[in-house]
Amino acid sequence: MGLFRFIKNAGAKIFGGTADAATPERLQQEVQGHGFDASKLGIQVNGDQVKLSGQAVTQEEAEKIILSLGNTYGVAEVDTSDLQIQQPSAPATMYTVQKGDTLWEIAEKHYGNGKGAKYPEIVKANSPPVKDPHMIQPGWVLRIPPLA
Repeated sequence: MGLFRFIKNAGAKIFGGTADAATPERLQQEVQGHGFDASKLGIQVNGDQVKLSGQAVTQEEAEKIILSLGNTYGVAEVDTSDLQIQQPSAPATMYTVQKGDTLWEIAEKHYGNGKGAKYPEIVKANSPPVKDPHMIQPGWVLRIPPLA
């Protein structure tokens, strides 16, 4: 898949108040906490860089695992060059939330004018970190799935 970049200080704080990278075990717990089977994944940490290997069942699952790692405070990059996807499909667009963004505006930007009401598709594709559609944080990276 490649290399995904994140804003190191924008993610969820799972291990204290500094921007230091977590241990592989803590990141594996984070992935499992999002409802994914981490037993088929290898997670290596080198500073603020995470190397993800192993297998994901679908493209969507792989992207959500990447986001669960990358949207963790202290993680700047997730390298997926060794991650295999059993059922590949077209990848979603990744978008970094900017100050002042709303999900409505993001939906219009990616799906076209008049399509802001499609923002629930973005919420569904990003649960977690998006729990409240009125509360998104600058720096979060979101999946923008293709419309069906």
